Order: sequence, then structure tokens, then C-alpha cells
Amino acid sequence: MSADAPAAAAPAVANGASSKPRIAVVFYSLYGHILRMAREIVKGVEEAGGEAVLFQVPETLSKEVQTLMHAPPKDESIPVIEDPAQLVPFDGILFGCGTRYGQFAAQMKAFFDRSGQVWMSGGWAGKPVGVFFSTATQGGGQETTAFTALTHFAHHAMVYVPIGYTDGRLNNNDEVHGGSAYGSGTIAGGDGKRQPSELELGVAMHQGRYFTKIAAALKVGKAALAN
Repeated sequence: MSADAPAAAAPAVANGASSKPRIAVVFYSLYGHILRMAREIVKGVEEAGGEAVLFQVPETLSKEVQTLMHAPPKDESIPVIEDPAQLVPFDGILFGCGTRYGQFAAQMKAFFDRSGQVWMSGGWAGKPVGVFFSTATQGGGQETTAFTALTHFAHHAMVYVPIGYTDGRLNNNDEVHGGSAYGSGTIAGGDGKRQPSELELGVAMHQGRYFTKIAAALKVGKAALAN
């Protein structure tokens, strides 16, 4: 599949209403790498005919610790999502996070730990879900982050949507890059100075497009079953 193939318009649902999917892009970004990836994913969602809403999960580090870690200020224009139930109305969810020892950072884990009531009600069951990530190195969790996230998705009965190799840029061996069959990704470097490359940002946009097409199709199917 071409990485630059035009996105097809979202079809109409069985009752004639628009199937335009609403996609939540929920992220944690300490140094800004994941935020840049999230913004590209939003572009892809919108290009595919979806509506994207950005959320950042709450920070658990104190201001003092963030200062010691030389973390930049948070973008206060992006709403902080406190309650996982806020995601129930969405047609799909993409979670993005920097990794810690090959897994989601504690801030994202804490968000999932608060999702017990949603789990009990089945609020996320059947929703398409995807993941994108940032690691310091190529071997720092570009795949294990997705593997370990699957336990959260499985318990919520969500429908995991990997990107596979639908974007040919993932086959590029001419430059160091993040991303895998499990989702888009970037490599930040040990000191965090490396920023997402054009290749990585392009794969992130592709993920937004691809995911939105799947979410739109599932929304059409659910509406047809309901009629």
C-alpha cells in the first residue's frame, strides 16, 4: 500500500447519518516528542475524514522534579483528561506515550488504573484502539511497549488496530527510525535531543489515516447491526 495514497471518504451509515468517526488521541509527553507525533496523527485522522480530539493524561511528577529533569512546560491548550469515562463516547482511541523500561510510562499506567468503572460497564468494549511510542534507542521498547499495552486493551475488550507494513517507509533501512508493525514511533536519543524525523512523522500521519478508516468501517458495521 502506498504511504501517500489518498484517503477514501467515510461512508454513510445504514440509516443515512454520517459515519464520521470521532477519534480520541490520548498521550503523555515529558519532553515533547510524543506531542509532535500526536499532532501528526491528528492530521492523519482529519485527512481521512474523522474528527480528532487531543487529550493529555495527568502528570504525576512534581514541578520540582520536572524542573530537575529539564522538562519543558506542558501545552496548557490541550485538555487534561482526568476521568477515563470521558472516552466512552468516542469511536476509537489512540494512546501515545514515552516508554519506561520497555513499557508505558507510569503516568499512562496511572490513567489505566483509574479505568475500573469503565471496565465494569464495558464502556470501551469493541472500540478500536492503537498505540504510538517514543524510546531512547531502537531496542528501548519499540515493540515491547505495544506488547505490554495489549494487556490493558484485552481486559477492556478493545479491538487492537496495528499498522502492519501498510506504510512502506517502515521498510526503510537507510536511516535510523522508530515505528514498527505495532504502531508509529520515534527515537529520542539518550539525551532526548533527537526530534522525530520526517519519516517518523509521516508514519504517524499514516497511522492516523489508517486507523480512522478502520474506525469508520466499524462504526458503519455497528450501525447496521443496530438497525
